[in-house]
Amino acid sequence: MTFVLGLTGSIGMGKSTTASLFRAEGVPVHDADLAVHELYRGRAAPLVEEAFPGTLRDGIVDRAELGRRVLQEPEALRRLEAIVHPLVRDEEERFLAAARDARAGLAVLDIPLLLETGGETRCDAVAVVSAPAEVQRERVLARPGMDAARFEAILAKQMPDAEKRRRAHFHVDTGRGLEPARAEVRAILRALAGRSGGRIGRG
Repeated sequence: MTFVLGLTGSIGMGKSTTASLFRAEGVPVHDADLAVHELYRGRAAPLVEEAFPGTLRDGIVDRAELGRRVLQEPEALRRLEAIVHPLVRDEEERFLAAARDARAGLAVLDIPLLLETGGETRCDAVAVVSAPAEVQRERVLARPGMDAARFEAILAKQMPDAEKRRRAHFHVDTGRGLEPARAEVRAILRALAGRSGGRIGRG
């Protein structure tokens, strides 16, 4: 059975880069953020507009506008999650079914809030991506439209990095550059080679 590895990490830690390293090794990766992007252009768009009128632009959810509506409003965020999460799970299940049909030995679920949402119960093991706090901050504040207040608001909704690392089976440090991170990804692949899924952390 395909072994399912959950890949997670806080904002600015290098999770997307690490996901690309797994892909480069031939591992199928499901990107939850990309799934949301695609849903905002498709199935989720009319549902989001109904719940948050004025958030569509040319039939596509304006993520910046939606973010302004929900970032500091817990009840609004819960309403959005109730719409989007089931659709993302549906896409995830399709991905895993395809991986099993292809007899993939390993499949990666790239999910930013994996541990915060209890998603680790759908995985056989968890890898967390992290970097020193100063590196994280520098990366995030360099993003367009980002400022310190927004960064802190996002961090407040995420589990502390130290706790994520404590709860993970594997750790990838992106603070030392791409090649050391690639070496750590390859070490994870060696550790999981031949492992059958369905034994660790399923709920």
